[in-house]
Amino acid sequence: MKIEDLIIEGKKHLPSQEAKMLLAHITGYDSLELLLHLDEEVSLEKCEEYIKLIKSRLSNYPIQYLVGDVNFLGNKIKVNEYVLIPRFETEDLVDRSIKKIKQYFNNNNLNIIDLGTGSGCIAISLKKAFPSSRVSALDISSDALEVAKGNARCNNVEIEFFLGDMSDHLNEKYDVIISNPPYIEEGSNDVEDIVFDNEPHLALFAKNNGLYFYEEILKNASNNLNNNGLIIFEIGYNQGESLKELCNKYLPNYKFVLEQDMSGKDRFVFIYR
Repeated sequence: MKIEDLIIEGKKHLPSQEAKMLLAHITGYDSLELLLHLDEEVSLEKCEEYIKLIKSRLSNYPIQYLVGDVNFLGNKIKVNEYVLIPRFETEDLVDRSIKKIKQYFNNNNLNIIDLGTGSGCIAISLKKAFPSSRVSALDISSDALEVAKGNARCNNVEIEFFLGDMSDHLNEKYDVIISNPPYIEEGSNDVEDIVFDNEPHLALFAKNNGLYFYEEILKNASNNLNNNGLIIFEIGYNQGESLKELCNKYLPNYKFVLEQDMSGKDRFVFIYR
């Protein structure tokens, strides 16, 4: 079959963009290049693979896992079932964080750690933004760390990776502690089926109404944060006030700034002196 025929076939079952994404993955072209090769014949093996991917997508399997990578602030980030699929909100978090860090610190020679790094998308983006800074990343999943390490290599950045629980005491102090931790309340029904059925629960759910890891990070902050350091969180839309109470409890002399995402929902927290 020709590429044009496969696009037509794919659009019978999937939205046009998704059909093209899967075919681009199979052929090695990007979605725009496909249009320049409509008359190109595709091998039977690749045709069968394309149909198989369409069936997987129809079974509610994330297209990002099928394609194997996403674009995150211009960086190619590989993803699989061991890591969360990076969301637009997390891109927004990193974009805002880069601006805040530049405003807050007088130099770029910083010590930064990403707690619960998953695919490594946050750490990689910060290392590219602050190449002279030391960037570390921690995750409790060895499988996730392997994905993150591969992404660091593919994006040509040097990051120190650590296997561990973000509730443990860190061995040194940092200028910036950033985290998009598991924050969905255990047992919550507020999760899409495609997320619940496919993405790692270890990276989604947390005890104490989803606040467990935030409290652990804040509780240990006096040991892990340099003077005049900065803590950055992505949070659930209904957790802003609870996070403010935790901040007042553990870091009473710090300023708590809550910002909203593009939908007007509480989403980002910045804590600093």
